[in-house]
Amino acid sequence: MTRTATGTISDLDVALAAARAGAQVVRAAFGGPVTRHAKEGTDFATQADLDAERAIRAVLAAARPDDVVVGEELGGPRDGLAPRRWLVDPLCGTLNFAAGTGPFGVNVALQVARAAGFGDSAVAVVVDPVSGDVLWTDGARTGRSRAGAGGAGQPLVPDAASRLVDVDVDGATNVVGPRLVADPVFREQVAVRVSSTSLALAWVAAGQRSAYVTDRDVAGSVHFTPGIALCRAAGCVVTDLTGGPVDTGRGLVAAADAATSRLLLRRVRDVLSD
Repeated sequence: MTRTATGTISDLDVALAAARAGAQVVRAAFGGPVTRHAKEGTDFATQADLDAERAIRAVLAAARPDDVVVGEELGGPRDGLAPRRWLVDPLCGTLNFAAGTGPFGVNVALQVARAAGFGDSAVAVVVDPVSGDVLWTDGARTGRSRAGAGGAGQPLVPDAASRLVDVDVDGATNVVGPRLVADPVFREQVAVRVSSTSLALAWVAAGQRSAYVTDRDVAGSVHFTPGIALCRAAGCVVTDLTGGPVDTGRGLVAAADAATSRLLLRRVRDVLSD
């Protein structure tokens, strides 16, 4: 284990243990009875969401008791006062999970404060509880391991060859996603998939998708921060919908390479100008 200033194990090891603990809860509950806890509109949490977040928090509390945790279901302080902040989405793709289908994922990331506020994630882990895939980064290195496989796995390598682009259409204010899906020019250029979980963002880092597009606010999001960290560390092109910095702009375009990024940004610009 790697010794760090905050303990005997590294932040990455803590993140891996926490995300795997959450994924184990989700995997064990998948396909069983679903208890729903209403939120807003048609949104809801399942008991698995809550139990998985508690399992993740238990690992973080034991290993990093002085750190702040912000969770999708159990909340937490979102101000910039804490020097270390864990972002937890215990079950991204709840509606899929509740319907007995995939995809869905478990997201964990650590942000460390700097003078200008929270910067890039120090570590991030995304787990697919169904396949057993574990994707991780410590900022400089990336890795992907599969259930039953030993070792640290293989580095994440983006690849645009599939031409598969996941588009997020969720949210009442989402304009770009629905317009892209309806755009015949866009559908001639890429193979469109409608995303229902930010796990698809991690697939861009792993070479399973060419790109991912969302109209939603991604800055400091428990849903998107871990996948963005994976994409950045893997060498993807990550921007907002105008090609600017993703942390200060609107939405997100994460692409496997520069050519795919340019194509998507052109189509986003065109559909917004129609």
